[in-house]
Amino acid sequence: MKSRTMALALIASLATAGVFAQDWPQWRGPNRDAKASDFKTPKTWPKELTQKWKVAVGEGVATPALVGDKLYVFSRQEDKEVTRCLNAADGKEVWSDKYDSLGANGPAQGFSGPRSSPAVVSGKVVTIGVRGMISCLDAASGKTLWRKDDFKAWPNFFPASSPMVVDGLVIAQLGGRDNGALVAYDLATGNEKWKWNGPSPTYASPVLMTVGSAKLILAQTESKLIAVNAADGKLEWESGAGPQGGGGPGGEGGRGRGMGGRDYKAATPIVDGQTIIIAGRGVKAVKLEKDGGKLVEKELWNNPDKSVQFNTPALHAGMLYGLTANNELFCLNAKDGSLALSAPFPGGGAGAPRAGVERPIAAQTFFGQAAPGGQPEPDRPRGPGGPGGPGGRRGMGGMGGSGFGSIVDAGSVLLALTPSAQLIVFEPGDKEFKQLASYKVSEGQTHAHPVPSGNRIFIKDSNSVTLWTIE
Repeated sequence: MKSRTMALALIASLATAGVFAQDWPQWRGPNRDAKASDFKTPKTWPKELTQKWKVAVGEGVATPALVGDKLYVFSRQEDKEVTRCLNAADGKEVWSDKYDSLGANGPAQGFSGPRSSPAVVSGKVVTIGVRGMISCLDAASGKTLWRKDDFKAWPNFFPASSPMVVDGLVIAQLGGRDNGALVAYDLATGNEKWKWNGPSPTYASPVLMTVGSAKLILAQTESKLIAVNAADGKLEWESGAGPQGGGGPGGEGGRGRGMGGRDYKAATPIVDGQTIIIAGRGVKAVKLEKDGGKLVEKELWNNPDKSVQFNTPALHAGMLYGLTANNELFCLNAKDGSLALSAPFPGGGAGAPRAGVERPIAAQTFFGQAAPGGQPEPDRPRGPGGPGGPGGRRGMGGMGGSGFGSIVDAGSVLLALTPSAQLIVFEPGDKEFKQLASYKVSEGQTHAHPVPSGNRIFIKDSNSVTLWTIE
């Protein structure tokens, strides 16, 4: 009941800021929980999706933000980082803002576009560039309101943490191993309001949690998860130090070898009432409780057998759906962490340029069921240079497509997008993965989340944005 009350209160506060159910204004949606509340599921999935428009915008894996009838896209093109405002209906450009940027180098140099997704709140667009440049633009005109480049450092594979706005404050994780910080800037002026100094950011994004009357910002660093007071930046809680992630200042950075041995801490913490679900090397849940004047954690459960590397699981109806580094889709019971089921995640190789459906071979086809006579293993796209974005060399942070993918809770169905641009629709459930449809939605790689709204799905690939509709 508390969780439901908190969710309703957050939705109400977002509505007062001009964010509505059909919007996707920031990383992982309105509440940063990968839920698309306004998606309209058809009674029968069509054979094909309808492509309404496609626009070349440049490289990057930042997920676009949808607010009202505008789509805000952050990418890299011709040695510049570019923020664009597009008409959602036809893809026509309304305005663009750009500045010079060197892009990523080292293990991530094969793909140098932004990893951090924009946040659109109260008529303003906030972005964090691939080298830590934070900008605030007017959402209607694209006018630069303020821009800062204070840290000159970043994690090994460059910033992937997406900004958020809480009570008029822009919350951003910036810096590297020598100057890591969680910073609050005034949304209107860019003036620094508070700063917490600590370990390097990793590749997860901060989220909001309420304990009692206090609003807390949960942020993952390379050595620990922290909770600071949103009003003043005071540290309220920190987890025990864990294995080092992929932090460090800019430059060549770490190697990140292996399929699942290293914890890059790229999964955003999942808040469910007073419970925090932490995914990485294993998945566990803790509860924060007041003990006198301080917060203490109580471990609720720990599942060491299922790990994620470059994706954040989605929580739906008490079940947690995630993807392992070995491309295994799993479902855990969020009450006790027990495994409900798991199956191979379809890779989706090269296919037709249109979004054609791949119908189940039998009346019920579940993930991992092979076609009669067997099928060749699908083409696996090259993975990111580390958890931030595609293009890294194999074995040096580029995971060869393994462990990547995004899952969105669209109500009665879950939408999963693979790096090879296969959009898979399946029914949520703890007994079986029932696939309903599968569509090829791009010829390029897709590492950004799909953005579902109504009967529309916006897809950002390696170079373009496309609007598909369900008709």
